[in-house]
Amino acid sequence: MSHARFNHPSSAPEGAPAAADKFFGPAFDFWAMRFALLGITCLLCYTLSPFGLRGLPAAGIGFLMAMVILLAELRLRRAEISGLMGGAVGAVLGLLASLLITLVISRTAEPESTKSFFEFSSLLGLAYLGLVIGFSKAPSIRQAPSAKSVELPFPSAGQASKLLDTSALIDGRIADICETHFLDGTLAVPRFVLHELQLVADSSDSLKRQRGRRGLEVLERIQKMAWLDVRVLEHDFSAISGVDLKLIELARQTNSKIVTNDFNLNKIARVQGIAILNVNELANAMKPAVLPGESMRVLILREGKEPTQGVAYLEDGTMVVVDGARRFINRTVDILVTSTHQTPAGKMIFGRMEDRAEPIPPRPSAPSASATRAPDSV
Repeated sequence: MSHARFNHPSSAPEGAPAAADKFFGPAFDFWAMRFALLGITCLLCYTLSPFGLRGLPAAGIGFLMAMVILLAELRLRRAEISGLMGGAVGAVLGLLASLLITLVISRTAEPESTKSFFEFSSLLGLAYLGLVIGFSKAPSIRQAPSAKSVELPFPSAGQASKLLDTSALIDGRIADICETHFLDGTLAVPRFVLHELQLVADSSDSLKRQRGRRGLEVLERIQKMAWLDVRVLEHDFSAISGVDLKLIELARQTNSKIVTNDFNLNKIARVQGIAILNVNELANAMKPAVLPGESMRVLILREGKEPTQGVAYLEDGTMVVVDGARRFINRTVDILVTSTHQTPAGKMIFGRMEDRAEPIPPRPSAPSASATRAPDSV
């Protein structure tokens, strides 16, 4: 109980500053400025006596002016910034147009009262029209594409763009392909792909964090290539949950191709008629073609599944299974290709030992018993 008694008084001073900050916050400042505006306009009209009015009637004119300004302020606070900018530009253009009309009217022979009527009518009418039209057309200006944020499909309809997937950026080989100028035109990275890449880079798992950071580095490397147009797309589909499905929908709407290494995304997109650029398929297609009957020299690294098989690897990672090469491990031999087999993981080459393979040096045999006994006989 004593502990609670000591804590209770200490909580009161902490609540007092919070209540004071809430009372004397931004809302208090706004209301203070509004009352200041009201007082200043009433004082000015009371002092200057507009329209020949004096005393309280003049102050009443100031009060009405302040109320009109405050009502306009309350309405404009709910307007979007694009609407305010459009209305301001339209009002300025309307004032410029009324100025030209005023210059024309001033050179006519009409009475001064008629000239003043047309001048003030054009001033108010054109300023109002410019304000309203500019405010109404502001959303179309807001949706225009900027340099780094694209909301509309790409202007180049003849050349399809490429959408980069997270797996392609993490893999990293896409940057090497771009450096060889095999990919050109527009490369696009959707904002939700960047978000997924950032989540991987911020993962608590060190391996995932390293993969995510490598993907960001690869994207930065691609952006520095002057012959490529790399854009970040702000498209998002809140009704779709998965990143792969969002990517497919974006590719369908923008008539784009997807650059990915993801096996599942590759299959789903092809079923829905979306063009896919798979880096793994490109790597497999670029492997050297080997025909049965050709000879090649390989280094046997380990034994195969069969008792006499040896396994070697080419520079691109292609597995070579050689019959009769189990005893040649860690040695370079000449083989004859018998067949090739294409698998989802890549190509496999099967071969057999060629007749001109390096022979195995004979082991030094132990001296025979007769040889050791020959000097005794002598």
